Parts: sequence; structure tokens; C-alpha cells
Amino acid sequence: MLDRPAVAFWVFAGPFTAGLALFTVVPVLWSVYLSFFDARNTVAPTTFVGLRNYTDMLTSPAFLDSLLTFTVFAACTVPLMFAGSLALALLLHRARWAQPVLRSVYFLPAACSYVAASLIWKLSIFNGVRFGLANTVLGWFGAEPVAWLSVTDPPWYWLALVTVRLWLQVGFYMLIFLAGLQRVPRELYEAAWVDGAATGWSTFRHITLPQLHATSAAVLLLNLVAAYQAFDEFYNLLGTDGYYPPYARPPLVYLYFTALGAGQDFGRGSAGAVILALLIALATMAQGRFLGFGRSRA
Repeated sequence: MLDRPAVAFWVFAGPFTAGLALFTVVPVLWSVYLSFFDARNTVAPTTFVGLRNYTDMLTSPAFLDSLLTFTVFAACTVPLMFAGSLALALLLHRARWAQPVLRSVYFLPAACSYVAASLIWKLSIFNGVRFGLANTVLGWFGAEPVAWLSVTDPPWYWLALVTVRLWLQVGFYMLIFLAGLQRVPRELYEAAWVDGAATGWSTFRHITLPQLHATSAAVLLLNLVAAYQAFDEFYNLLGTDGYYPPYARPPLVYLYFTALGAGQDFGRGSAGAVILALLIALATMAQGRFLGFGRSRA
């Protein structure tokens, strides 16, 4: 006799499990397999090369430069995203009216496509011509137009890359912080007020921020992983007609051109993807350990 709960479980979970295995688990395992073979222009290689693809990637100046690009991008976006989303959450948490409307307005960019947002930034805001929004604002102060996306000294393209990421994601992390703020017991603030504790920064430092420890750790972890996976804004902001400049190539953009470019070197591309996945895992575990993520706080 069939176990009805088991049947019901697989009816609901079976399609998702099959899709996860077919489109995620199998490609990941096949990518690991390809990383040990000479897989130029083929996904069914026969020449085993051992760790040569990994050695080539770890000694490749272009791949190492892509990791440096990620480091700069993460150093800019992670702190700004954390501070901006927390500030918005604090302001919204104290709002006395229209809080649902404001919450929806701030979250709305998170539903926008990365490609669409990048093209808006590229064609309307930082397009480098006189009538672009950024150059129009500069013109009000008598400054000359700036070619934002093609100037490398100084590297103005970072302003476009960082601002589009902030605009797209700050509302999402704001909601996470807002959920954390709503779980802070009001009795703590009332007790502090009764004891004569100062309000404002002191209350935030000694009550609010410690109570948001787990939320803050989660936001930082998600931000770091998202920075590692940056692709759309780089590719769509800096790429033109299949050409991508030699600067500001994050790991995924570099691996995209390695595996799907003219050479179609799936072996080296897969090795780079495995290295990147290991780096994400190590960085996530190190950050989680440093922040005490998952540990209870007395």
C-alpha cells in the first residue's frame, strides 16, 4: 500500500528536485569533470590533463586581475550597501504614515532587470555626451562633460558600476534589516528610557545594533556572495557589440569570454569556475566565523 504522505511529498517536490538535478547538479558536476580535460571547442573531451587547467588559471595575469577587480567592487559596494540599507530601514521603521507605500517604493528597483537598469545607466545617465544626466548636472556647475565609461585615468566607470548595484539591491537588504528591527523588543528601549539612557546614537549603538547582529551578518554574507557573482552590470555597461575593454573584468566576465569566446576553452573556464566557487565558499565560511553567524548570543 502506498504511503500517501510520501506520495504527496514527491508529487509536490518531485518536479522541483528533478529540475534542480537536471539544471544545477548535473551541470556543476560536468563542469568539475571538464576542468581536468583539454576541452577546447568540445564538451565531450578525451584528453586528460590533470591539474594543468587549474595551474594555468592560477598563474594567469588576466584571471588574477579579475579577482582584483572583484576586490575593488566588493570594497566599494558591500560597506555602502550595508550602511545605506540599514539607514533606510531605520528611517522607514520610524515612519508614522505611508510605511507600506514607502516600503514598496524603496523595494521596487529590486524587481528591475539588471540588464534594463544597466542600459538605463549607460544610455541615459552616464552616456558620456553633453545631454546625459550626469554631464547635465556637471554642466550646471560649469564643468566639462566626462566620458564616464571609457576613461581609465581616473576610472570614472566605477561610479556607474557601484551606483547601479546600489540602486538595484539596497531596497532588498532594507527589507531584511526592517524585519530585524521589528523583532527588537520594545521593552529594551523602554527600560533604557526609564534608566535615563540617552537616546539617538547611544541607543542605536548599545541596543539596536547588538540586536541586529544576526541580521547584519546575513546581509554582509549575501552582499559578498553577490559581489563575487557580478556580471550583468559589468557586461552591459562596459561591453559594446561583443567587445569588452581589457579593464574592469570581474571573474564571471573573464570566465564567460574564456569559455564562450573565440577559443571556447571549456576546460580552463570550468577550472576557473571551480576556483571561484571555492573562493566564495572559503570567504563565506571565514566571514561567518568572524561574525559569529549562527551562534547564539547571550
